[in-house]
Amino acid sequence: MTVRAADGYSRLTTELRIHRLVAILRADSGSGLRTAIDALVDAGIRCLEVTLPTPGSLRAVAGARTRYGDDITIGVGTVLTIADANRAADAGAQFVVSPNLQPQVIETARELGLGALPGVFTPTEALDAMAAGATAAKLFPASALGPSFATALHAPLPELPLVPVGGIGLTDVQPWLRAGALAVGVGSPLLGDALDGGDVGALRRRAAEFVAAALGGDGHG
Repeated sequence: MTVRAADGYSRLTTELRIHRLVAILRADSGSGLRTAIDALVDAGIRCLEVTLPTPGSLRAVAGARTRYGDDITIGVGTVLTIADANRAADAGAQFVVSPNLQPQVIETARELGLGALPGVFTPTEALDAMAAGATAAKLFPASALGPSFATALHAPLPELPLVPVGGIGLTDVQPWLRAGALAVGVGSPLLGDALDGGDVGALRRRAAEFVAAALGGDGHG
């Protein structure tokens, strides 16, 4: 295993704290990945996750790192195994995201210098994720819990970093952030049909709205 400089953890923490938004790219076809990534970055998105099952995901991550360098923070999602984490690191990813809690993936990510966002659904899982070395706990699926869950969880655990993901639309961004979320992850409400040949201009407009919402605006105007 190649050990890389351990900067992904602190970089991801800073990125989430500043921009408060992760764009999640997931599709059955990878043909629109580059166009969508470029449109998102052009609209102000600075943190992106490309899911591993999306065809061409690792090539897209490597290409984005070449084009944008440290102007963006890009990671690989649906990382389920140690081998997946190594593949992500080899492609230039700066963090990995998992749908569930797998301590061995978190440990490998830290050894490789990557941030880690494991999926959790309960307070116990969230605390176990942080104890394993996660950057933050990905609350998934967030739509099944709602912002009140984060509020309640932060009453006894105010420093617990949560990133809700799943079913978060434009009007949900601020309620989650006001409830104490470190950042939010957004997928289809942001991407729409852009990865399947949809209107890239519309994607830019949606992205600008989400950026504004994450930074404290209402996402309109």
